Amino acid sequence: MKISSIKGMHDLGPPEIQAWHRVEETARKVFEAAGFSELRTPVLEEEALFTRSLGTTTEIVEKEMYRFPDRKGKMLALRPEGTASVVRAFIERYAPLAGVQRFYYLGPMYRYERPQKGRYRQFYQAGAEVFGSSHPMTDAELIHLADEIFRRLGVSPLKLRLNSLGCKNCRPGYRKALLEFLRPIASRLCEDCQKRIEQNPLRALDCKKEECMAATEKAPSIFDYLDEACLSHFEGVQRGLRTFGTAYEIYPRMVRGLDYYERTAFEFLSDALGAQNSVAGGGRYDGLVKELGGPDVPGVGFAIGLERLVSLIDARPFSATDPGKIFFACLGAPALDACLPVILSLRREGFSVLFDGEAKSLKSQLRQADRWGADYAVIMGEDELKSESAQVKEMREGGEQKQMPLSTLAFYFQSKTPKGSAIL
Repeated sequence: MKISSIKGMHDLGPPEIQAWHRVEETARKVFEAAGFSELRTPVLEEEALFTRSLGTTTEIVEKEMYRFPDRKGKMLALRPEGTASVVRAFIERYAPLAGVQRFYYLGPMYRYERPQKGRYRQFYQAGAEVFGSSHPMTDAELIHLADEIFRRLGVSPLKLRLNSLGCKNCRPGYRKALLEFLRPIASRLCEDCQKRIEQNPLRALDCKKEECMAATEKAPSIFDYLDEACLSHFEGVQRGLRTFGTAYEIYPRMVRGLDYYERTAFEFLSDALGAQNSVAGGGRYDGLVKELGGPDVPGVGFAIGLERLVSLIDARPFSATDPGKIFFACLGAPALDACLPVILSLRREGFSVLFDGEAKSLKSQLRQADRWGADYAVIMGEDELKSESAQVKEMREGGEQKQMPLSTLAFYFQSKTPKGSAIL
């Protein structure tokens, strides 16, 4: 009897594996250049991890999750997405550590859904998660990193949609207004949306069925209900994206398919993929760590669908490099704005470069640089900003510190650090 592969699962091998290698290595280089460490989590977790994090009314939990009891009756599930597993690992292993922590992952996920182009029951994602920072610059940097991966791979044009989902303080008012709008038109919605109206009315805005999109076209806008803190955060994310040079459009209907998101939500779309046109997406989930039993630590992250991304590139081989580590200690937003072009240039040259978007004290930032294992710290305060220069400090014991023009930093590190080399 011939044994065939399971429907919706697929093999990866020559010749397409070259494109996969290129995508994976590009993602690793971009993440590690921004101070992220790889985290590998099991594909098998307790079912409760996903029902608590994703929400019982999400399509993933209701229809798509692979779940089954083990021999002792405990309900297990194949991971349908990466964030919940990374949060669980963070709580168990890393939450006691100080400071902002950054992780990335690559690996398979599982959802029982109808197989079609770019969508499989076993599919692969690359993702990044940041814990411990609520600053909007962190959101903007993460979005920029996804955009940077696409740029290095030559994938364009991709459309970036951005939205704010509010928070636990302002979303109840929006939920009430949305319910008042949806109840009279419930009969025009699909069966799934009719069931979800009372439990999670925002999901009606996320539905891709034509009848639901038409019925909710004039739904209330979330921006009429955001409180001052959420509006300020959203404006900060936009300022950060403009500083990074990342183009975007505001799309108030986007709510993402997972319940844990609040405030920032975003997705990258490609017109070359047809109906399943989302290449990447993510957002902020400040309450998720606490919900899963950890400390009240903010979080934000995103994931890229690798099958869809691979389909948009060619199969050119890709060679890896070993970047050096440089920490930028910028004292204030103007200093960070001045340093960002240099930071991005160094990352593209193969160096690992980290900065603190929250503008903490110099002492605090240098401690962070030391914990990270930086080879150099670049310091810019008010005096350096006025003279368009920076202090470069060697982090090894007895290392020297010198002042130099900001315009020469990239050339200095290229000549000083042999580990730095060009990457795609």
